[in-house]
Amino acid sequence: MALSSDKKPEQVETTGHVWDGDLREYNNPLPRWWLWTFYATIVFAVVYWIMYPAWPVFKTFTPGVSTLTVELDGKVQEVPWNSRYLFIQEMQTSPSAVRQREFVEKVSAASFEQIVADPNMLAFARSMGAGLFGDNCAACHGQGGQGNLPGYPSLADNDWLWGGSFATISTDIEKGLKGNMPAFPTIQGEALTDLSNYVLSLSGLEVDAASATRGKAGFAMCAACHGAEAKGNPMLGAPNLTDMAWSNIDVVGAPTMDAKRQMIAGVVTKGIQRQMPGFSNRLTPVEIKMLTVYVHELSGGQ
Repeated sequence: MALSSDKKPEQVETTGHVWDGDLREYNNPLPRWWLWTFYATIVFAVVYWIMYPAWPVFKTFTPGVSTLTVELDGKVQEVPWNSRYLFIQEMQTSPSAVRQREFVEKVSAASFEQIVADPNMLAFARSMGAGLFGDNCAACHGQGGQGNLPGYPSLADNDWLWGGSFATISTDIEKGLKGNMPAFPTIQGEALTDLSNYVLSLSGLEVDAASATRGKAGFAMCAACHGAEAKGNPMLGAPNLTDMAWSNIDVVGAPTMDAKRQMIAGVVTKGIQRQMPGFSNRLTPVEIKMLTVYVHELSGGQ
């Protein structure tokens, strides 16, 4: 290798290094615009590190100095910038979010009767209620409120165990429900068959008439809750046994009369214990109101 400073006027400048007599290293500096762009990216990176979350530090990270103002748990708070809080802020300040908040405030101030009488408020409450129902109720009662037997009654058949008024539904959602039917394990054999036949006959099913007549006498102990005519008692959550709207067992889906009798007999001898949790600690009052409207409208309410 040799050093050469020979340079013709039309020749590109070299570093002066020459290999094998004719291999030269050109000295082509980077374009000025490229250099300034590169320097700008360095400055941008430093500013970004200062403004936004950037560097991991043990189990945490540098939060940056940039902040966002969002509403959390009903309070307006200033929080460090991150993409999650940015999304929350956009959801709270977008035109659709502002419009939604206006409707929520309107529904909150209105009575149930006013909501039902206003098509716009009713449509909004039902739309919001459908989402709340899907998140909180559908796991047990089904996506459309059709129920999930055994155990979880239908909310779409206009057969209300505890009453179907707005006030009752709202209270039930807020505080929850606890249903209990005592077991009667001492009823066995023919007496159990007769009682099962009588209960099935109440819904118009064809059973042994003599057996059902004998079972009517045994029904006297059931009448304390279900009523003498077996129409039910909303104060106790005792279902109507005459309307084929079975809330605990799928009698309609049973393939044979023997299977239907076995279901009735199982309830008599084992009883029923079930509980629906209250949602006052999970939903706001206005959310409970909108969910109440949705549930009420599933079957027309009372």
